[in-house]
Amino acid sequence: MTRSFLFLVGAARAGGNTEMLARRAARELPRDAEQRWLRLPELPLPPFEDRRHGAGEHPAPGENEQLLMDATFAATDIVVVSPVYWYSVAASVKLYLDYWSGWMRLPVDFKPKMRGKSLWGVSVLSETAREAQPLIGTLELCAEYLGMNWGGVLLGNGSRPGDVLLDADAMSAAATFFTGADLVTA
Repeated sequence: MTRSFLFLVGAARAGGNTEMLARRAARELPRDAEQRWLRLPELPLPPFEDRRHGAGEHPAPGENEQLLMDATFAATDIVVVSPVYWYSVAASVKLYLDYWSGWMRLPVDFKPKMRGKSLWGVSVLSETAREAQPLIGTLELCAEYLGMNWGGVLLGNGSRPGDVLLDADAMSAAATFFTGADLVTA
């Protein structure tokens, strides 16, 4: 089966260190693997409103929400590309993940459609890998909850634009990040 990778870029700055690292890793994907890149800040979603417990139903998806939901369902592999912002994912990524709660309440079979997909992360931080622990935990627990395969997180180091390109360990890890795991896909 051909794999289809959805790269969800959550960085506030286009072409930043995290996106550079993700694009480096993506270069090593098999030629028949599809790639779709979406920048979450360019697909704004309204603040998420939790309508569980008697507060009504999740509203019909708007244009950007529908695009993101369709792209999520179409992918075999979802790659969250987010720098570490205050020890977690970027706000646009967190909002996207919040919308997963709403999609579970739509008649779209969200959980069954997510089961068996692979979830990956790519992130760049400015100090030690310890600061990425909450980001990693967020993504890993989301994968576990939905019965997704956990691909892991590729970490790089950098603060100023282009710094990650000087992180030899990250560049080396990027070359084999997606090829190192032969995950079963939906």
